[in-house]
Amino acid sequence: MSLYDDAVLVLKGYEAQPELRDLYLEHLAAHPDGVYKPCRAGHITGSALVIDPAGGRVLLTLHKKLGLWLQMGGHCEPEDTTLAGAALREAVEESGIASGLTLLPGGPVRLDRHPIPAPCNWHLDVQYAALAPADAVVEISEESLDVRWFPYEEVAAVADTSVVQLMEATRARL
Repeated sequence: MSLYDDAVLVLKGYEAQPELRDLYLEHLAAHPDGVYKPCRAGHITGSALVIDPAGGRVLLTLHKKLGLWLQMGGHCEPEDTTLAGAALREAVEESGIASGLTLLPGGPVRLDRHPIPAPCNWHLDVQYAALAPADAVVEISEESLDVRWFPYEEVAAVADTSVVQLMEATRARL
């Protein structure tokens, strides 16, 4: 199965946010290359909120280009075969957590469509949650200025609404 086929399958099975889900599916139907960065009409991205439920905290990255505290995530790569795999790969790469990250069961937690600078205009983010092991050691990646654990109650003070909504949806699923 191709990444495109997996994306369609995952989105068809995602029951929340029906209007946004349908917009993603319409995008993919119109753009067979819509899972990759070169698609100028927008492209699917995969992200994961790294969470430590026992510690009551989430790991955020200070994005180098945007200067914002965000969940881990980014573009799908040619070697990715699933959206979940792309999100987990990005979480590992950007958190520096070398082993033990596992995706929260149940598929995507949320969808978030946000504008990006030209030439591409949109990221159609499929957001997962990744459970961190208790002994997780983090490391700053080349794409980040910093990575830091934030207690749940501090996230709204440092991150935008989409991150807060992802954290709340993740906690509800736990």
